[in-house]
Amino acid sequence: MLIADQGTLDATDRRLDGKKLTIGIVQARFNADITNALAAACQAELLKLGVTQENITLVQVPGALEIPLALQALAAHLKFHALIALGCIIRGETYHFELVANESGAGVSRVALDYQVPIANAILTTEDMAQAVARQTDKGRDAARVAIEMANLLETIE
Repeated sequence: MLIADQGTLDATDRRLDGKKLTIGIVQARFNADITNALAAACQAELLKLGVTQENITLVQVPGALEIPLALQALAAHLKFHALIALGCIIRGETYHFELVANESGAGVSRVALDYQVPIANAILTTEDMAQAVARQTDKGRDAARVAIEMANLLETIE
């Protein structure tokens, strides 16, 4: 049995219908210029796809390493159909980049699996600021679409 195909989606596709969904967003403040743009693009796309403003909860945390804990706190409330992680990690001259990228990514995945809630991971990991700027809007929109599609998919499976 085919539950959902893998074709390209547009805003009229029912898999991208956010009208009945409640979405939580966790945004890191580190690299705020980038994460603010991610959050603005993400929220605009959620609204475009039918999620109402009152069904969007945004919380901010200091940095990418704090995102999983905030996601876990939101997931524990069991009132969100999907969550979104927004952050930006830019490579520096030390190994710290790898630690933050790996640990934040693993934490996001763990929360999704532990709570069986879809989490769209839009924690950018880039070599430099120019790469982050080039991705900030598209990845914010993509995160909104992934969250809605996965929330709707899980509803059909359950």
